[in-house]
Amino acid sequence: MPTVRLSIGGMACAGCVGAVEDALKSVPGVEVASVNFAEHTAEVTGEATAEELIKAVTAAGYEAAELRSAADEEEKEVAEQAHYHRLLRQALVAGVIGLPLMLVGWLGLMPPLEGAGRVFWFVVAGLSLFVLWYAGGRFFSGAWKSFVNHNANMDTLVALGTGTAWAYSSLVLLWPTLVPESARHLYFEAAAIIIALINLGGALEMRARGKTSEAIKRLIGLAPKTARVVREGREQDVPIEEVGLGETLRVRPGEKIPVDGVIIDGRTTVDESMLTGEPMPVSKAVDDEVVGGTLNKRGSFLMQAKHVGADTALARIVEMVRQAQNSKPAIGRLADRIASVFVPSVLIIAVLTCLAWYNFGPEPRISYMLVTTMTVLIIACPCALGLATPIAIMVGVGKAAENGILIRNGEALQRAGSLDTVVLDKTGTVTEGRPALTAVEPIHGLDEAGLLHLAAAIEQGSEHPLAEAVLQAARERGIEWPAVEDFAAVEGRGVRGCVEGHEVLFGNAKLMADNGIEPGGLVTRAEALAFDAQTPMFLAMDGRIAGLLAVSDPIKADSREAIARLRAEGIRVVLLTGDNRATAEAVARTVGVSDVIAEVLPGEKADKVAALQGEGRVVGMVGDGINDAPALARADVGFAIGTGTDVAIESADITLMRGSLHGVADAIAVSRATVRNIKQNLFGAFIYNVVGIPVAAGVLYPFDGPLLNPVIAGAAMALSSVTVVSNANRLRFFQPRVRSGGRP
Repeated sequence: MPTVRLSIGGMACAGCVGAVEDALKSVPGVEVASVNFAEHTAEVTGEATAEELIKAVTAAGYEAAELRSAADEEEKEVAEQAHYHRLLRQALVAGVIGLPLMLVGWLGLMPPLEGAGRVFWFVVAGLSLFVLWYAGGRFFSGAWKSFVNHNANMDTLVALGTGTAWAYSSLVLLWPTLVPESARHLYFEAAAIIIALINLGGALEMRARGKTSEAIKRLIGLAPKTARVVREGREQDVPIEEVGLGETLRVRPGEKIPVDGVIIDGRTTVDESMLTGEPMPVSKAVDDEVVGGTLNKRGSFLMQAKHVGADTALARIVEMVRQAQNSKPAIGRLADRIASVFVPSVLIIAVLTCLAWYNFGPEPRISYMLVTTMTVLIIACPCALGLATPIAIMVGVGKAAENGILIRNGEALQRAGSLDTVVLDKTGTVTEGRPALTAVEPIHGLDEAGLLHLAAAIEQGSEHPLAEAVLQAARERGIEWPAVEDFAAVEGRGVRGCVEGHEVLFGNAKLMADNGIEPGGLVTRAEALAFDAQTPMFLAMDGRIAGLLAVSDPIKADSREAIARLRAEGIRVVLLTGDNRATAEAVARTVGVSDVIAEVLPGEKADKVAALQGEGRVVGMVGDGINDAPALARADVGFAIGTGTDVAIESADITLMRGSLHGVADAIAVSRATVRNIKQNLFGAFIYNVVGIPVAAGVLYPFDGPLLNPVIAGAAMALSSVTVVSNANRLRFFQPRVRSGGRP
């Protein structure tokens, strides 16, 4: 289903998120709409066109533009930079006008409202009005748009607070007799300073927010702009967009590989750290695959383009990271629901504050009423609440990508940290997934070549990794094999077929038992091989046992260490495999796993995951094969080894671009750090508003406490968002290996 990515303008606070999402969801054909307040973007999945979506957003009082290419992204970034500098200029102008006035007021040098002093105050009124127009105009226009669309947002609060201060001050200046003498205070400088502080805070917030998207910017920056293609025997540089499928390209030392493809001539080493997070270069030769965006280190080679444009691995990674950064976990949706009612609630509190001070406050009650009401409106900050989750998600997903971990959505990022059980597939996950033949033991007159001849013939129709080990051994020994007839795979057992007129069975002991074949003395030998972590397979010909072959799949060098990291975090580790129990237990002993579920049919893996979930466990499944896909989808969090199949990767919530299980521990560590950061942000935002709003309303005053100065409230409001964003940016320095006690 197509996805449209939009840049959203005019969002003032988290309360706007719900309004924009509602507008998008109202468009026929929209399946999912998610707005990221931190990035001011929206991801919309469905059949609706970009034009329909933009029209709906515009009708709701906001601005929208489609983001279709890197050029659009760059244009958005340029616009944000221009807005950042505009905020700084507006803050400077407002500060230059408001700060001297405030200092003069603090020193008690303000002239009276009578006589020549009125001229001074008229000039101040004009200057402060200029500030409201030049530096605060966006708040008033935003508030009006929200009002017209029956909404209220942060612009509403700021416009009401500063507008009321200026209007009241003008009333006192023009018709002082309408106001009791004790209440004839002017707040022109407060309005100017509040606008200056809010703009400065907005600029600092934008600067900090820009750092949260550095991961995606680095990924986009990895894509080369040109490629050297070979056309009609000549090499020429062309824009990367003009490279076609099947074209031959030249890659020289020190250059980035332009697109995904396969080497057709030459040898080299390639730095794939951008893809896997591993710094060691990888040797590449003819027929090896190379990935666009990775760095060619030494040799020059020719390659054939296999994937171009949006189909390259790098483009898919960028898209996956973007989607994850725009998605919302449960904790983020809760914050959005609270933010949607935040501003109306603050307006109600402001009205109650106004009424309470007017009816029950001391003299000058009008001044007290104005100050407290204005302070309540100014100090309330829905921005901090709205930024708490998306800003941390953006940094967390980016940090995971830097470590070769691709997280599909925010929900998976949140759930990964709560896992208490991790189920590991054996082949290709704990082991290398490159089995090798280790034993050939014929009986009843056959020699090794004859037994391998039959085994290779029957296995040529199988896609199992063990089959490739048998075929590779036959090739290395120069053994040819005939065609197989009536081939059939027996799920969880082995294969059968007709080879040169003989009925051949090749598989495990269950296959032999099902067909009434007695392995005899080979059973003891098979048990010994299995205990040594080798997988024994029996071969029978014409209803009689003919021999035994064994295959061994080397265990990955770091599997034991990675599993130890998981167990050190209190996570139960389970080995799940279709291999025989003895072999599975041998592998488990080697890597330090005590829970083994063996001899499981491919279709049963998801059932085993479900059984663990039935015990109340939060289960993560790690696999790399097609037969792992149902179990990956069934688990609370599915981890696909990126070296595995596309089907497994598509079924998983998290893709590990490295083949190492350290990626699982790293993903869990990043998840826990991100969720911890989100909770810190939400706690800070809630406490700020829960404590700040009542203090601003004057609840401490009856107990000899202070009244909060509106200027201080403005500074606090501006800094609250900056604090949340800065706290989220601490995640950029998080190192999962070091934090989790593993290797740095």
